[in-house]
Amino acid sequence: MRVLYIPIILLVVLSIHAQELPHLSSLVHTFSIVARDSVTGEMGVAVQSHWFSVGSVVTWAEAGVGAIATQSLVNPAFGPDGLKLLKEGKTVKQTMQILIESDAGRDYRQLAIVDAQGNVAAWTGPKCIVAAGHICGDNYSVQANMMLNAEVWPVMDRAFKTARGSLAERMMLALEAAQQAGGDIRGKQSAAMLIVKGKPTGKIWEDRVVDLRVEDHPEPLVELRRLLQVDAAYKHMNAGDLAIEKNDVETALREYGLAEKLFPDNLEMQYWHAVSLANLGKMDESLKIFRKIFKHDPNWRTLTKRIYDVGLLNLEPKQLQRIIEIQ
Repeated sequence: MRVLYIPIILLVVLSIHAQELPHLSSLVHTFSIVARDSVTGEMGVAVQSHWFSVGSVVTWAEAGVGAIATQSLVNPAFGPDGLKLLKEGKTVKQTMQILIESDAGRDYRQLAIVDAQGNVAAWTGPKCIVAAGHICGDNYSVQANMMLNAEVWPVMDRAFKTARGSLAERMMLALEAAQQAGGDIRGKQSAAMLIVKGKPTGKIWEDRVVDLRVEDHPEPLVELRRLLQVDAAYKHMNAGDLAIEKNDVETALREYGLAEKLFPDNLEMQYWHAVSLANLGKMDESLKIFRKIFKHDPNWRTLTKRIYDVGLLNLEPKQLQRIIEIQ
């Protein structure tokens, strides 16, 4: 059993109502959104809270099944149990009803569900700390509790409905709008975003489109947005790596170049861009990049010989020597 460090006043209150709250885990008062992209089928959860590691308890999603946010005096079991009920064929409303009716602490809970068809359901218990509420829309639900004011979730609703771009971008804009409207009355500490594919591949690591957490930060949404850009850059890096495995150097060059534009100060992205140029026979262009990288960190010079030895740098020995000896 986990030991929880709860503010003393709340500890007294909760001890009085212990039988009402048998599954209490954390005091995750927060604002969040669950949503599905009607074009791609992607589903996800995005959240911010003045609580450490909010993503570890609030965000739940499974490709081809749905996405769930469980918060307020959170019952973490709502996440896995809700996904299980959806997989068994229950509707979002049936799932919501089963979870809420089985929980003695239901009045303190807040819960939102979206399934793979875009159906939504949400619950805000009557004892959630004000300002608290939710709005269900087409393929999404926004919800919040312990907010500075009652404008937070309506603002999220408007921001998501009018946003353009990927599901990640639209959910991000909803979170940012909530914070601008006042957000959590206590402030901010952590944020998270989890997005899965609409159809499962059978490989969990491929089913997760975005899986990012900011555990403890003075500006969690600023950091989450930065991580989204880094995540996009590394997706291009991964595509470049796959192209290298298939000896598709031109595709690798394009993907590494896109990554470098998104994350221009990252030496590794520059390095693989240079490797791709060299493999294409564009030695002069590659040497300019290698020179800059080697000046920053000589370990990349050592690595160059090693990738040559395993066939990732397809050059004549004299060409390799040009790279190694460059000053």
